[in-house]
Amino acid sequence: MAIRSICRCLLISYHLKNPRFLVAQARPFASSLAAENYWNLLQSNTPGLNLERSLVKIRAKLDSSCVEDVLRRCSVDHPTLGLRFFVWAGLQSDYRHSSFMYRKACELFEIHGRSQSLYDVLECYRKEGSFVSVKLFKVILNLCREANIAEEALRVLRKMGEFNCRPDTACYNIVIRLFCEKCDMDVAMELMNEMAFVDIYPDMVTYVEMIKGFCSAQRVEDACGLFRVMRGHGCFPNVVAYSALLDGICKIGNLERTFELLEEMEKVGGDCLPNVVTYTSVIQSFCQNGRSIEAMGVIDRMKTHGCYPNRITLSILVTGLCKGGHIEEAYKLIDKIIAEGGVSCDTGYSSLVVSLLRIKNIVEAEKVFRRMLASGLKPDGLACNSLMKELCLLGRSLDCFGFHQEMEKKDYLSPLDSDTYSILLMGLCREGHLVEATELVGAMVEKKVQLKGPYIGDIVELLKKSGQRELALHVASIRG
Repeated sequence: MAIRSICRCLLISYHLKNPRFLVAQARPFASSLAAENYWNLLQSNTPGLNLERSLVKIRAKLDSSCVEDVLRRCSVDHPTLGLRFFVWAGLQSDYRHSSFMYRKACELFEIHGRSQSLYDVLECYRKEGSFVSVKLFKVILNLCREANIAEEALRVLRKMGEFNCRPDTACYNIVIRLFCEKCDMDVAMELMNEMAFVDIYPDMVTYVEMIKGFCSAQRVEDACGLFRVMRGHGCFPNVVAYSALLDGICKIGNLERTFELLEEMEKVGGDCLPNVVTYTSVIQSFCQNGRSIEAMGVIDRMKTHGCYPNRITLSILVTGLCKGGHIEEAYKLIDKIIAEGGVSCDTGYSSLVVSLLRIKNIVEAEKVFRRMLASGLKPDGLACNSLMKELCLLGRSLDCFGFHQEMEKKDYLSPLDSDTYSILLMGLCREGHLVEATELVGAMVEKKVQLKGPYIGDIVELLKKSGQRELALHVASIRG
């Protein structure tokens, strides 16, 4: 059948099955009644009246949509009032700020660059003689944490005493975490030592953050020393603390010390017994240091302790083996884990395809992929999309189309995403395979796959240059 006839059939079929009504609908700004009431009160705030008590009297339901609406209205001309509303909302018993709302508040009020607004809010409380609680300070400290402003958080912590508020462990933890994340461990250590002077003590969260901080600052010996300190305070390390230390030792490449600590965790057992994340971290460290063959021993070790590798573990190790040129060992490992029931054949060999592509061994990856299809195995989405995109980049869109046809016969096409379809169609058009391009467009229409925006213009232009204006028109109609 001629291309023009095929296109006409496709156009008729598509419009019959997929009618489109390009009716522009204007969506007016719709604010909730609650947000409107809060906003009206904030605008008409009467000097001398307690704002927070007035907000309570509204008795409107708080939710994230309402809070965000009010914050947006306040962000331009009333930032202090907006922040006071945000703090007040965070203290209500029937509502709790999510991480998203803290992030949104930081964005709208530009807390990172305008931290003075936080102290302006505290000054309002002082002037009005408002009751200020530890919980209120925690809302402000969490804003500092979201904005990643350590010095300002410390300043807020110091102001708690001015309002007769005694900081608790959670308050200290927020500030300690910020200084640990910027590797300022001297200040973090001072804060942790300071806790004892105000009759509060570090908890597991404190120690884990300190361990992570010391490791990030490459002060592993100091991190190890914390284990002795925490035991002395009756806070015994668990798998989270051990894993934080282990991760730090792995990152500096001290693999012998890594094994020593791993063995210690296995001996202690109980809450300290390594889990799949712990073992995977060790395997990744060995692979990154070019010792993937030794990392294979960790697999046997973890199974001895009743822990089995997951897909991530397998992917990291297989990639490490392939990168080190140990492809045969990668095959043997996958066969072994499949035989033991750790992963399915589909998952195991899909992982091998992806690992080979990561090291740009496309020939071997394609060989594995073809064997999978011939053996009735179903490559997963990551393997299918990754291989077909790589082949298209090499100008082999016709080979990709062959894979598409073969997978369609086996009903394996569900893993293909619209991006892969778009790249394949563009490749077919660029290489002049117009019959195959037309057939692919038909498959996309049938499966309701829409073209990705960045590719539409190029594909349409290529088709017009080839004299296929009708097909170009049809391609333009299936945009995302």
